[in-house]
Amino acid sequence: MQDIELELADRLVRIFENVLFTEEKSIQQGYFSNLSIAEMHTLDAIGPYDARTMTETAASLGITTGTLTVSIDRLVKKGYVVRNRDEKDRRIVRISLTREGKLACRMHGKYHKVLARHILEPYDDKEQRMLLDMVEEVDLYLQQQAARYDGSESIRKTAKEVADRKRRRNNDDG
Repeated sequence: MQDIELELADRLVRIFENVLFTEEKSIQQGYFSNLSIAEMHTLDAIGPYDARTMTETAASLGITTGTLTVSIDRLVKKGYVVRNRDEKDRRIVRISLTREGKLACRMHGKYHKVLARHILEPYDDKEQRMLLDMVEEVDLYLQQQAARYDGSESIRKTAKEVADRKRRRNNDDG
């Protein structure tokens, strides 16, 4: 049993590293090569639809508004994000994606969709459901482990929100 545990542990680490590596390389070699993976995830957290406040975006990313401000400054200069003052309360800054930012968001979502499609393709519907159930169990376990650490709830919430938004976008894209 220990051999299987070690092999699974090695493969999980390798999968994690390879997803991050290929995701970053696909960005670097694509049309949005001027974006880092962190910036792409910031665009995802803002989302392509509604303007969000800096405070709620920072909270969903699990970072401070100061850290987010630095990132947003870069994204504004690059033409992916716009800042606007709230009409009713001028103290509130709302951020939203430009047309280019929305396109980057969609293309990044497509990377994840292609990855999922490739993984699921060889299996029939029943096997796909079983695979998804197993992945959900791993996700639940990791979510429980993450909750043991300070501040992890907001990070987990962000990851879930980003995944949910991507799922909705992918469903909208057909």
